[in-house]
Amino acid sequence: MIMSLTGIVLGVALFILALSMTTGFEQLFIKTVLGANGAVRVQDKFQENLVSYQISQQETGNQFEFGRAAGRKYRPGVEHADKVIEGIMEFKNVIAASKVLRGGVEVSNNFKEEPGQLYGIEKDTHLLVSDLEEQIVFGSLLEFQRNPTGVMIGSVLADRMLLEPGESIIISEANEPYRFIVEAIYETGYREIDRERIFVDINQARTVFKRPHETSYVQVSLFDPEKADDDRFMMEAVVQHIVAPWQEREKVWLQFFKALRVISSASLLSIIIIAGLGMYSTLAIIVMEKTREISILRSMGYTRKDVTNIFIWQGFIVTLIGIGFGWLTGAFLTYTISRIPIRIRGIFSTDTFVVDWSFSHYLLAAVIAFFIVMTACILPARRASRLEPADVVRGTSG
Repeated sequence: MIMSLTGIVLGVALFILALSMTTGFEQLFIKTVLGANGAVRVQDKFQENLVSYQISQQETGNQFEFGRAAGRKYRPGVEHADKVIEGIMEFKNVIAASKVLRGGVEVSNNFKEEPGQLYGIEKDTHLLVSDLEEQIVFGSLLEFQRNPTGVMIGSVLADRMLLEPGESIIISEANEPYRFIVEAIYETGYREIDRERIFVDINQARTVFKRPHETSYVQVSLFDPEKADDDRFMMEAVVQHIVAPWQEREKVWLQFFKALRVISSASLLSIIIIAGLGMYSTLAIIVMEKTREISILRSMGYTRKDVTNIFIWQGFIVTLIGIGFGWLTGAFLTYTISRIPIRIRGIFSTDTFVVDWSFSHYLLAAVIAFFIVMTACILPARRASRLEPADVVRGTSG
């Protein structure tokens, strides 16, 4: 019984720990993505192509014409960005929207030359659709906002080019150089972003690319990012542009985290299953050893249901104790693991293990453990209830 109890405690605790860690890292990844790319991205104007059909009615000679959609025709970029933003802001779930102009450039200084992506942004409004302000590790956001030729670069690019705030860089597009000053260095933790993105005022980007009125996309932040996938269709109908929610853009990584969570949880469920089998074996042995006691209870007037309840309640009490101590152990392990230092850079940035303190993990672990262990208790309990006093006396009880 002690071994079964220990198995329940460990199974519940490790199940909680696995869910807390996988969910915690997934939520950190989502926060990084939303902070860098926004909940919704409005891009590429589209136009529905219609095909017309004519049908003649032989009896009357009348002709009917109807059309149906036959695909879309796309034009890159956002047309009439101000009107698109005006339409987007009509949605109650929208916090803010900001124009972005993006293009490939070459970045150089006296030390090195690197490829990069120049992101022209509206410096004030872009802070409302991103976590750029929180991601600054060196330099000053205020200086970046004040200086028309100021740029903000990622930490990976800064390390590769040995750049510090206050130094100048040359940004070239089509072999035409433009000088800018590095006013701030940011770090999202997403290596691809930190390696290539260079933020500058959108008017300066339009000068570099010689596209005075263009917008590559509009970045949008939402009050409830989980509803981004639901809002996209209404937004597309209003603005006639492709609307890409973060769930679609990061579908591969979200599927990876889901698979990781399922695999880790399933592997730890084996501990609870073993605990259930241990409970089954324990109760089965008790039934075999206590046949005379059970027959005496039956001869005293105990019904089959009464005998069943005795063993069910025994398993129920052990299960509740195991779940309770499993919760405490799971909380202790979760807290302990969250204090362990670890440096991770790649798709997010963290210096400790990230955990999610959600009661749903504890509830799910309790429900699974309760179902498995109590199911294991039913068979021995039913076997005990079928014992008859006369069979025990004759020695024929099975």
